[in-house]
Amino acid sequence: MATKHKPVHPGEILDLEFLEPLNITKYRLAKETGMPADRVTRLVKGTRAFTADTALRLGRFFGTSAVFWMNLQARYDLECAADERGRMIQKRVRPFKAA
Repeated sequence: MATKHKPVHPGEILDLEFLEPLNITKYRLAKETGMPADRVTRLVKGTRAFTADTALRLGRFFGTSAVFWMNLQARYDLECAADERGRMIQKRVRPFKAA
């Protein structure tokens, strides 16, 4: 039986794929993007969701698109919802069948 993996929060990607390889501190990211330091800390810890404002700032700073960051958040949210409520929804909601 396959082991279920915990969904990856976008903050983990921010930390491991951007901050660490580029040697950027959370403090510097906060200063350079105009975000409060506690917001950056909570993003990296995975205790705060990425908002459109955050996505725009990170996209500008890192030269990515804001959509990249929003898609990471949307995927995380969907995976968490599927883990929490997917089975109940499968049982409760029947697919629509056109006449």
